[in-house]
Amino acid sequence: MMDRRQALLAALAAGGAAWAPGLPGVAQTRAAGPSPKVTAPLSAFIAGSQAMPIPEEILDLGRRHILDTLASVVACRDLEPSVLARKYALAQSGDARRSSATILGTHQRAGLVDAVFASAMTAHGAEINDFIPSAFVQPGPSIVSAAVALAEQRKKSGAAVLRAVLTGYELAGRVPKALGNENLRLANIANHGIGPVFGTAAAAASLLGLPEDRISDLLTYCAQQASGSWQWMLDVEHIEKSFVFAGMGARSGLQAALFVEQGFRGVRDSFDNPAGWMNSAIFTGRDANRPYLIEKLGQRWEMHETAYKRYPVGGPTQPAVHGLLQLLPKIDRKSVASVKISMPGRWQAFRDAEMPALNLRYLSAIILIDGRLDFVSAQSLQRMHGDAAAKALMTRVDVVHDPEQEHDPGEARTESARVEVTHTDGRRVEIFVPYVVGFPSHPMSKADVEAKALELMTPRLGAARSKAVVARVWDIDHLADGGRLASLIAA
Repeated sequence: MMDRRQALLAALAAGGAAWAPGLPGVAQTRAAGPSPKVTAPLSAFIAGSQAMPIPEEILDLGRRHILDTLASVVACRDLEPSVLARKYALAQSGDARRSSATILGTHQRAGLVDAVFASAMTAHGAEINDFIPSAFVQPGPSIVSAAVALAEQRKKSGAAVLRAVLTGYELAGRVPKALGNENLRLANIANHGIGPVFGTAAAAASLLGLPEDRISDLLTYCAQQASGSWQWMLDVEHIEKSFVFAGMGARSGLQAALFVEQGFRGVRDSFDNPAGWMNSAIFTGRDANRPYLIEKLGQRWEMHETAYKRYPVGGPTQPAVHGLLQLLPKIDRKSVASVKISMPGRWQAFRDAEMPALNLRYLSAIILIDGRLDFVSAQSLQRMHGDAAAKALMTRVDVVHDPEQEHDPGEARTESARVEVTHTDGRRVEIFVPYVVGFPSHPMSKADVEAKALELMTPRLGAARSKAVVARVWDIDHLADGGRLASLIAA
């Protein structure tokens, strides 16, 4: 089995689509159905993830994203999505004595699946965790929550957690792009719900040590639970959004792995079956990219495609927020006549969003009033609707589309904005922000990630504990019990 797995991974690294013409067992499935065959390579990758060679550069990126996610948990612990998810988990299994785990950010425990559900909802309680812009997914909340909880319950090492997280990010980023972002959008299926299911399941399978010949069962139970609608855009309070982006995928992906561990079986090679889920009509037209699922798997990592949010707001709003903050020293905040933000993409959504952290008119107003961007105010529905000064200033902010900022078809997704502020005396200042540090094209450094984590954690944990969390994550490879990460951030 190990020889076959090594041969598969070597063939994948060499090119992906032509992975295995001479390997045992390939002939039976090669003659018919979609090409390339993906089940066997994915199975080898997931099952071999705890032993495969991983470059230090990728391991280091994994540590950064684990820290970024844990910091998000700490910052979001008392927000409403987090509180409600915790209330639910404790109501379902807060008295669990067997198979329980810590709800991240707290000392409370619930049944494993319930605890991971609540932890993931907490990590995405606000717009501050990581995301993969090319796949429209936010992998950290669900994947890291499941990996830490399983490590705590099964006594797995920090090094095992790190490898499991990297494995999960690969599936979370690759599956939506293989299905096609446009295909998913037209079918009103949210990438944000699809990716975390497969990512969490892959991370869990890695930690549980599911054998290679059972991974196809894992994938089929993920396919049955892959869900989520783009109607999350209509959510106002970030509760449904936290469920779709994080809680749902964490729960369903972990359950898929636990099902298989207990012997559940399903459709064999469901990704390669012509009548299977992945080969339905909605996923085979337009921008479907099936080869991407296994292309250079184990060699080209999705960690390079994963971004950080510098500010506690939605990804596409980051450049405009950054631009206005940069302009503040040049602005007389008491005599602003108008603000104009020009941006690419779905500009209307960020002009009219009902969710505070996505509404650029509201975010601009509170920046101009406060002279800064506050984490709490950025999420505050109450302030958005109850602050008379903010509401008045919002009427002077406009968000418009700039076609020149659009990227060409096939180019990597980018985020940019032009911010123009006009004063009542006619004086005008402006700035063009081509990117914000944190986006894949301009990633945060290790020092940047640490600074962001300390900024988020220190108000709740204090400086000393926050620095201890950072130090432990940087040295996660030598952490004998990966589950200790839960106690480090408990408050």
